[in-house]
Amino acid sequence: MEQNPSSSRADRKTIEKNRRNQMKALYSKLNSLVPHQSSRESVSLPDQLHEATNYIKKLQTNLEKMKEKKGSLMGVEMSNPCMDSGTTMGLRFPQIQVHDTGSTVQIVLITGLDDSQFIFNEIIRLLHEDGVEIANASFSAVQDIVFHSIHAEVQDSSAGGNDAAARISARLNKFVQDVSAN
Repeated sequence: MEQNPSSSRADRKTIEKNRRNQMKALYSKLNSLVPHQSSRESVSLPDQLHEATNYIKKLQTNLEKMKEKKGSLMGVEMSNPCMDSGTTMGLRFPQIQVHDTGSTVQIVLITGLDDSQFIFNEIIRLLHEDGVEIANASFSAVQDIVFHSIHAEVQDSSAGGNDAAARISARLNKFVQDVSAN
């Protein structure tokens, strides 16, 4: 049984037309996902694809920057990507940051889940020994990392409060270093 050549040609034209319509719809969908300048003139298809490509590259760069920032905030030490395929070497616990704002001190303590309670209690004890009044203390846990935030007021601000805050900071940092060494 022989096919009619005009019927076969019509089928190919229909298939090609459907393919073009599908591609046009996909280009339109891609174009709608890319933020545009306020110009209302139509942009050629190659220019739309170029814009989309640049936008995706920009998003990838931003994502990498955010990952690095997150890693530094969480105390993650990033390995050399050439040596370890971009994986993390490991977490360094505990970590402490002391921010002196005059008569008040903000302490951010990052610990592992296992040693969280002990280190936090010791920090509070050391602060009380130094005559620091705790105004607020809170924590949050993300997977196996615990973030502690302590807001405190240095009592002897009239007698060298900045010196007291520096002394407290040095004492807490030494304690955390000693805990890390063990």
